[in-house]
Amino acid sequence: MTSSAPLSTPVSRSARHGARLLAYSHASVDFYQGAIAALVPFLVLERGYTYAAAAGIVLASSLSSSVIQPLFGALGDRWSMRWLIPVSILFAGVGVGAIALSESFWITALAAAVSGAGVAAFHPAGASRAREISRDDHVVMSWFSLGGNIGFAVSPLFVAATVGIFGLRAAPLLVIPALTGIVAVGLIGRFHSPAPVTARRAGSSAAGARDDWPAFLRMSIAIICRSIVFVGMGSFIVLFMSVHRDVGETLASASLFVFYIGGAFGTAIGGHLARRWPRTTILRWAYLLAVPIVAGMLLIPGPVAYLFIALASIVLYVPFSLHVSLGQDYLPRHMGTASGVTLGLAVSVGGLASPAIGALGDRVGLEYALLPLIALPALAWVVLLGLKDPRSATA
Repeated sequence: MTSSAPLSTPVSRSARHGARLLAYSHASVDFYQGAIAALVPFLVLERGYTYAAAAGIVLASSLSSSVIQPLFGALGDRWSMRWLIPVSILFAGVGVGAIALSESFWITALAAAVSGAGVAAFHPAGASRAREISRDDHVVMSWFSLGGNIGFAVSPLFVAATVGIFGLRAAPLLVIPALTGIVAVGLIGRFHSPAPVTARRAGSSAAGARDDWPAFLRMSIAIICRSIVFVGMGSFIVLFMSVHRDVGETLASASLFVFYIGGAFGTAIGGHLARRWPRTTILRWAYLLAVPIVAGMLLIPGPVAYLFIALASIVLYVPFSLHVSLGQDYLPRHMGTASGVTLGLAVSVGGLASPAIGALGDRVGLEYALLPLIALPALAWVVLLGLKDPRSATA
């Protein structure tokens, strides 16, 4: 790796407080992406859904997110919509809570879609606000992504403590994290009131900044590969460990927690590495390392599988916050669009692929349906070869 000089400005203590509150709000909204995946086993066992039908609920959430998120990103390029942050958290929570309303697949899918729309609306506005607060500091920016990782990680535990004990009728209790996230958003203004992001963009454009769409599209392909691996494993890892590793229900649920909590470490590692080396170099190494680790997670039996689950989560999340900041640097005139696409693709495309994985699992067995995921990090590595970090003299 080639060392690069730090390019960020020190962040004040008050801004750090604001960044932590924003990270918590991100945790509260991404809790619902994790909750959808955590509810899949209960939909299969309690309502009798097939693998494909349960994955269809994940699809409904992801599809609404993938369609709407770039739209909100484009709107964010024109207007500052901070009011959208608390509103989106509320929609994300209410959507998941409404899953208890009916056993109908279509009503459940509609509720998941409402939640997905809330998640979609949050990310572009939230990422732009995080960029303002972080003042381009990679570590502080990584806190925003770290919050999302933590939300993912705790959701299986919260679902297990509510739906796992009382059944799907307890789903309305899952609205509680959204309410706390809205409170956190309301407190951000007490610590930090950044200048409107549109003013920064205008300054950037005036300085002659240009959008690099080819580089952004190449990075987007890598994000798609990562998304399919991450969401595919998140949707089925509990069933995989239970059915094909003969793990009890509690330990199987713990595998999802391990898979999500590892992302918190991966995000933090990625932010610190980006202070020293070009982001594109870090991305390539992360995806290259992911190939044997994902293979070990799927092929090696016994307790060591949990080690591979944790390592897979780490290497898949090292690139996460770097994708966001790198995308914003590739598209300095369209930072909202960059945020919407990078954060949207990170989950939505994987949700689109999950029903195909589930359908294949119904036909040939889940352990064989997950094997193609091993090749996707290798494809991401190939796509990123030669890609330059615009903030580094060399990559």
